[in-house]
Amino acid sequence: MRRLTVGLALLSSLCSWPWLAGQADSSPGAPAARAAAGRGTNILIVGTDSRSGLSAAEKRRLHVGGQGCDCTDVMMLVHLSEDGRRASIVSIPRDSYVEYATQEGATTPARRGKINGAFKIGRGPLAVRTVEKVTGLHIDHYLETGFTGFEQAVNNLGGATLCTDKPLKDENSGLDITAGTHRVDGNGALRYARARHIDRPGDLGRVRRQQRLLADMLADLTVRGALTDPVSTASTAHKLLKSVHTDERTGLDDLVRIGWSLGRLSAERTEFATVPISHFDHRVPGVGSTLLWHKVRSQALWDALRADRSITGDTRILPVPETRAETDPARINVRVDDATVAKALRRNRFVVTDTSASAPAVRPAGPAVITYPVGHEADAATLAAALPGALRRATSRTDAVFDVAVGTEPVAVRTVTYDRNVADGAPVAADHLRCTNPTRASTS
Repeated sequence: MRRLTVGLALLSSLCSWPWLAGQADSSPGAPAARAAAGRGTNILIVGTDSRSGLSAAEKRRLHVGGQGCDCTDVMMLVHLSEDGRRASIVSIPRDSYVEYATQEGATTPARRGKINGAFKIGRGPLAVRTVEKVTGLHIDHYLETGFTGFEQAVNNLGGATLCTDKPLKDENSGLDITAGTHRVDGNGALRYARARHIDRPGDLGRVRRQQRLLADMLADLTVRGALTDPVSTASTAHKLLKSVHTDERTGLDDLVRIGWSLGRLSAERTEFATVPISHFDHRVPGVGSTLLWHKVRSQALWDALRADRSITGDTRILPVPETRAETDPARINVRVDDATVAKALRRNRFVVTDTSASAPAVRPAGPAVITYPVGHEADAATLAAALPGALRRATSRTDAVFDVAVGTEPVAVRTVTYDRNVADGAPVAADHLRCTNPTRASTS
């Protein structure tokens, strides 16, 4: 009877919820006073890296023994469309170099630094105002959790699914999983979300994995019926509130309507992206290595969210290259037995060794052949994109060198474009990120 009463109360309140009616928060001190209000609802979700209050045993269990900066380690901006038919989730890399918002009553000029440092200076309120300042979007709701809160949240929601096509190991985060699909608890999910020193190192690869984790958790909650109606969504929201802190304008009713909205969306209507970057190693004295946003593309991203438009397929946010390279040619070592082809590949930034002096006097009949080590299929695909028509042959050789043997057929080297924003942060729908076969998940 109590569940029925709660359900009826929540249902009766749906029609009056401001975000469903497309109304901006107009309460005193609302973010609209600091940033121009757009359509839809924006939620800022942050995860902090503070070790404060953690015992030595907890640090060992969570594999977070390093020195924390008391900053935000994860930052995601969730935009719910005004009509409730789309969600756009944008990761903001923690090393983004920005100008902080000024603190209340401050008389000194605004400081610049990594965006994760805003939290250390002024906690959640300054983090929110800084995001509003650099994006031009108003933030309606704020959610914050730490290491143990994240672990507890995943556990309370029933665990998470991870999938990878290759083994992943990161000593810093404690991640160590084999290729395949795995069902993990909160501890395992935390190690996966924190990993920065695997495959494609750094923030962009890490935030893409965080997006994949979130996409699979949303799909799993929907399948299990945890977000299908106000009553089940209220139960899920109540579990979240045990481990997630909110601002004063965000309560259980807000989490219910946010969760219910997400639960009703198909994977095709849930979008993920990362802020486009123009410089991946911008050195600042006293700050270190930072990321600079691409001014034109990032502004196009914020403009799209403010206008309540979809961000996938928007070439203003991410132009589509004529020939896309999935991996960086500058990290691919190639031996080429033809001087002309070697020169052309070098212009494409491949690391080329010209072996034409030892080429056969009579070329083998047919197209060029790319011989590559097993396990380097992605790099082989990049090289093949530059050599259309070339055949690919895997070898058990243990080095990471590729061989190109030119045959009798002419070789036209095509210019390929590698963009880390495309490879690791392009706007995509959730169905491009989710595990394809979660039913085969193993426990780990």
